[in-house]
Formats: sequence, C-alpha cells, structure tokens
Amino acid sequence: MTEHDLLATDSRAERRGRAPAPGANGPSSGGVPRPRAALRRADWPGLVRRTGKHALLTTVGLVMIYPLLWMAASSLKPDALIFRDPSLIPSEVDLSNYTLGWTALAHPFTHYLLNSLVVVAGAVLGNLVSCSMAGYAFARLNFRGRKLWFAVMLMSIMLPIHVVIVPQYVLFSSLDWINTYLPLVVPKLLATDAFFIFLMVQFFRGVPRDLTEAAHIDGAGHARIFLQVMLPLSTPALATTAIFTFIWTWNDFFSQLIFLTDPEMYTVPVALRTFVDSTSDSSWGSLMAMSVVSLVPIFVIFLFGQRYLVRGIATTGLK
Repeated sequence: MTEHDLLATDSRAERRGRAPAPGANGPSSGGVPRPRAALRRADWPGLVRRTGKHALLTTVGLVMIYPLLWMAASSLKPDALIFRDPSLIPSEVDLSNYTLGWTALAHPFTHYLLNSLVVVAGAVLGNLVSCSMAGYAFARLNFRGRKLWFAVMLMSIMLPIHVVIVPQYVLFSSLDWINTYLPLVVPKLLATDAFFIFLMVQFFRGVPRDLTEAAHIDGAGHARIFLQVMLPLSTPALATTAIFTFIWTWNDFFSQLIFLTDPEMYTVPVALRTFVDSTSDSSWGSLMAMSVVSLVPIFVIFLFGQRYLVRGIATTGLK
C-alpha cells in the first residue's frame, strides 16, 4: 500500500470517528444536542397561531367577496334562477343578459358610461388642483386664522351629505344648474373634499423645509415653489387623491340622483336604478350584468394605481 493510500485511509477513519459539532442538530443545553423532533414540537404554537390567522383572514375575505361573486354568477343565470338558485356555479348559463342589458334602456349603456366618465374626469381634475393648493396653503403659508380654518375644515368631514344636500339643491336651483353636470363638478374646483385636503397637508408637512427655503433663497415665490418643487414630490399623494376621487364619484348614486333628472344625463349608478321597477317586473339578470360591466373601470384603475395608492397612504401617515 502506498503512502497516498495510507493517508486516505486515515482521513476516512478520522471523519467517521469525528463527533458532531455542538448545535449541529439544534440548540444544545449543557453540551447535549436537542433532537430535531423537540424543535418541531417547540414550533407548534407559532405554527398554530399563524395558521389560525391565515384561516381567519381567508374566511373574512371570502365573506366580503361573496356578494361580488354572487353578482357575477347571477349575471350568467336566467331571471327565474337568480333568487331560486343561490349557488355560485350557474346550473344554466345565459349570456343574453349582457346583450339585452346593454340596449334595454333608452340609450345604449355606452352612453351612461361616457356620462360617468365626464363627471369623474371633472371631479378628479378639480380635486387635484384645488385640494393640492389648499393643502399647500395650510401646510406652508402663515396667514391669520390658519389653525381656526384648518379645524373648521376638519370638522366638515363629519358632516353627512344628507345635511348639506338641501342647501346645495336650493343654491344650484337658483343658479339654474339642475340637470347639468355643474353641481357635480364645480364644488370639486372649490376644495370641498376635506379628506383630500388633509391628505395633502400631511404629505406637504413631511417634505423637508430645506428644499422650499433653498428655492425661496434663489428667488422663487410660493407659486413657483408649489409648481416646481412640491408637486413633483407629491406624486403618491396626488395619485391617491385621483384614485379615491374616481372610485367615490363613479359609485356616487345619491348626489347624481338628486341633481340629474333627464335620462339623457344619467350616469351609470342612476341608469342601473332604472332596471328595477317597483310597479312591474324587474330585469334582474340585465341589472347584474350591467353592474359587472360598471365595475370594470374601477378594477382597472385600482389595478394600475395600487402601487401609488399604497405609497401615498404610507407617506402621508409616517412622520
């Protein structure tokens, strides 16, 4: 046997006889390794808690999403089976609900979608312009009564729409704005949504003052600082304002029902109401089908804007 073979034999024997390093099989106590089974038993309480939390969240999520799933399933059922068959899997599929619902009203459903887009576009633009300007004024300008007016603005959040709808109707009626989109768009240009003002104030307060002071030293006024310094930095807050305004305006039924009386001016929520008739048969299948169609823009906006929405809420809540 050669010298190389003897060295290899000694090396294998040394490896076979080597004791395992402390902690190789788990944390040791007094130099004695703890069996892996004991480690697995020690992890059981944490595993049970995590499993319970996930099961609870899954159950709550299914309960919350069930009405949406039931609506989507009902849009594929004949009218006679919508309330007779509560299952989420239609026993009989009827796609005619979409074709009939699209043309069931005085105008094609595209007409009402375009009307809603007009109102939503005006509301989004109005809130972005007015609420950002009001937020900058409360956050960076020093004027008399700023704290008082800021407190009044915050208190207006607690006012329900039913309290102010009658004075608004009287005012807009005297201006001959009833049955137009002006009552739904013009107030947005006057910073009437206190929630978005507060959102912008919180974001602007988080911007370091060194940036605005440096711009002020360079000769920039408040208008230039607002347009060239604050707005480029406030993309998450602006995106959050735009997304929430889109969703809330698109789903707004009460205000649009009050101010829009001509079927030519109906938006999607008001048009959906016309499918339900209290004096005759209601087209439930068409109503469910068009309700699914009306949710598509909201899903698209939320899908593409979710990243900005999370960033906007996070950056306005951290100080």
